[in-house]
Amino acid sequence: MLVDRARTRGLQLTGEGGLLQQLTKRVLESALEGEITDHVGYDKHDAAGRGSGNSRNGTRAKTVLTDVGPVEVRVPRDTGGTFEPQIVRKRQRRLAGVEEMVLSLSAKGLTHGEISAHLAEVYGAQVSKQTISTITDKVMDGMAEWQNRPLDRGWFPTMVAN
Repeated sequence: MLVDRARTRGLQLTGEGGLLQQLTKRVLESALEGEITDHVGYDKHDAAGRGSGNSRNGTRAKTVLTDVGPVEVRVPRDTGGTFEPQIVRKRQRRLAGVEEMVLSLSAKGLTHGEISAHLAEVYGAQVSKQTISTITDKVMDGMAEWQNRPLDRGWFPTMVAN
């Protein structure tokens, strides 16, 4: 459905700023947010984080090479420096099989165990079921937000009155 909408509105599927790059960025950043939430034990902007001893500490930009091209992601940090992301590891510059991850995380009906097994197989990342639960919640929220975002005026075909 997204592909059909993108084509009718003239949005490129691949390449710089294309649909796949945007979707990949959204999924990766949502997954990283889920990981940091699981790590520090509270949601972003939650008062529970105040005085917790290890808080969120902004993000850093990182460009990773994916099967859909380079994607710049914002990787969250913590004040304790103990956050070790599994989806996009520290010093990792290349992700293989990102399309499979996007499809797996956005497919309905997958169990957390199946998603965990998939991440282990594709990325070698050992991720707990609790972390998978947090990640999938964030990814689904992020995808819904992205899908419902306002579109640029340039994406709509010009209407001609008869």
